[in-house]
Amino acid sequence: MLNSLQTRSDGFLFVEVGIIMQFLETRRFLLRLPEARDFSVYRAFYGDGEASRFYGGPLRADQAWRVLAGHLGHWQLRGYGVWAIAPKGGADIIGGCGFVWPEGWPRRELTWWLMPAARGTGAAVEVSQAAIRHAYECFGWSKVETHMNDENLAARGLVRKLGGEPIAREHFPDGLERTVYGFPGPP
Repeated sequence: MLNSLQTRSDGFLFVEVGIIMQFLETRRFLLRLPEARDFSVYRAFYGDGEASRFYGGPLRADQAWRVLAGHLGHWQLRGYGVWAIAPKGGADIIGGCGFVWPEGWPRRELTWWLMPAARGTGAAVEVSQAAIRHAYECFGWSKVETHMNDENLAARGLVRKLGGEPIAREHFPDGLERTVYGFPGPP
């Protein structure tokens, strides 16, 4: 994603970068690039062992900061990433939704995380539908996929609501075997 690199006359290296980042809007939410002001929500979510159980938690504050930084960096490195889910009206974000493909993992995936208070409100369905549509229509992907820990019943329920169908069973670098689900494209 590096656009240009040049040495200035004062000896400093000047780098012009361009982050490919699209904002998405749904009926209730703006999906936007995560920002430093979102850190308190990241810290609260990843610090809560039960809330972040399937996302590597609980994490210390410095580790939650690295998750936020990784979400930002993913946009730069891959050209897609995780959006912060901001309710229209200016409240704190309620979570994140988007796409990741960690180095060494076999596939990219749709991912999401929500603060406990936002669960059961339809937010995950609403933002995931927007992300899936965006991947097909704007990124031009031929298949949008996700996978999760087999014990994550809430995520499996969301996948069913989104029309996901099993397409593979694979071993992942963290030692877990997961079912991979594919989502239908827009009509």
